[in-house]
Amino acid sequence: MTDSAAGKPRSRSWLAFLPLIVFGGLVAVFVIGLRGDPQRLPSALVGRQAPQFALAPLEGIGRPGFATADLRGQVTVVNVFASWCIPCHEEHPFLMELAKDSRIRIAGINQKDQPENARRFLGRNGNPYHLVGVDPAGRTVIDWGVYGVPETFIVGRDGTILFKHVGPITEAILASVIRPEVEKALAR
Repeated sequence: MTDSAAGKPRSRSWLAFLPLIVFGGLVAVFVIGLRGDPQRLPSALVGRQAPQFALAPLEGIGRPGFATADLRGQVTVVNVFASWCIPCHEEHPFLMELAKDSRIRIAGINQKDQPENARRFLGRNGNPYHLVGVDPAGRTVIDWGVYGVPETFIVGRDGTILFKHVGPITEAILASVIRPEVEKALAR
């Protein structure tokens, strides 16, 4: 059957709209994806023991390195950071505030950073970390399931990862997310 005005088969007229249909489908996928919370990226490690690792200390700051054994006995907040990471600079005052809580220990994993830059960063902004391990190749953070810096984990007294936060800690996130998760970990 043909279209009498154009003399072309009707069955092919929908092909002209195919690019528009594909574009509309992509827009729908992106809109649905944007509605999701990037802070809620899934972590296969939540509820499991922290991976095995042993990181050398960041020389020159007077703090020990960081290893799996350090995650036992006390609730630990593990923060992955780097001096070159702008959001790490933004969250740092809130880590300093969190470090005032003597019931917890804060450990840092310095990822793919130059030691002198990391020392300068902590010297200028203060050091909230009780332990700092360096991960120059970024292999340990891969084992932790890190997507990018900064990321923060709350680890229970038994070494189990209880919570993961992706992105910088802000004042609001510290109050509404991190502190309540720390309290839950302390109550366990």
